[in-house]
Amino acid sequence: MRASIRNASEYAYFDAPFAAFAHRGGWDGSIGEELENSLPAFQHAVNDLGYRYIETDVRATSDGELLAFHDARLDPVTDRAGVIAELDWGRVRAARIDGREPIPTMDEVFEALPDTRINIDIKEPNAVLPLVRAIRRHNAHARVCVASFSPGRLAAFRRIMGPRVAVSASPGAVAWSSFVPLLPRFVNAGVQAFQVPVRQRMGPVGVKVLTRNLLRTARARDMRVHVWTIDAPGQMRSLLDAGVDGIVSNRIDELKALCVDLDLW
Repeated sequence: MRASIRNASEYAYFDAPFAAFAHRGGWDGSIGEELENSLPAFQHAVNDLGYRYIETDVRATSDGELLAFHDARLDPVTDRAGVIAELDWGRVRAARIDGREPIPTMDEVFEALPDTRINIDIKEPNAVLPLVRAIRRHNAHARVCVASFSPGRLAAFRRIMGPRVAVSASPGAVAWSSFVPLLPRFVNAGVQAFQVPVRQRMGPVGVKVLTRNLLRTARARDMRVHVWTIDAPGQMRSLLDAGVDGIVSNRIDELKALCVDLDLW
């Protein structure tokens, strides 16, 4: 069983010295926050600003169409209403982000950005199998890292896909390891990255997730540490000084400027 576990250095996905991620495509002066997870936002980050990495979430419609979309419902960011998992693709495809842009399918994202590394957060159990199929259709194994807040969804993805695709540990499992020091040996087996916030609420208390011990553990296991979602330039610089391997940000202009300044672009 241990022989099937691969370290981060064995994946092309992690070959950059530092990974700057455009969170849901990100925004700057020319692309606004309201166009999150739209194809123009992703293309702006990659084609206009030169980002190698983007981040997105995936959900599936009732008939199995895989979408690059964060919210469970259409209401918050589109001109339509309803729960995506309860609607078929024929109805969802009519929705427009900010009343302007269609929700992209993951097929469209893979096709539009054929050389881009994509971090994908699985939001629902019904998205696991469609994601596996999309990755296989586009032969995207080497340019994808899969994440989820649910250890169950990650385990289901790994069972079907096997070790060809990099995965990151569930942030909740990492946070709980602050209370149970031996837990990472079990919950993080077979993952290549810790993708975490600096802090996370665990019930009534806030827990510091990004710790020196986490960074040491990652180094010892040849794992990568990516931190989300960081929009303040000062905090970005502090995290870089601490030795993180990647930052996920909405402010793609600020993150790029810092990376250029530090010769990490």
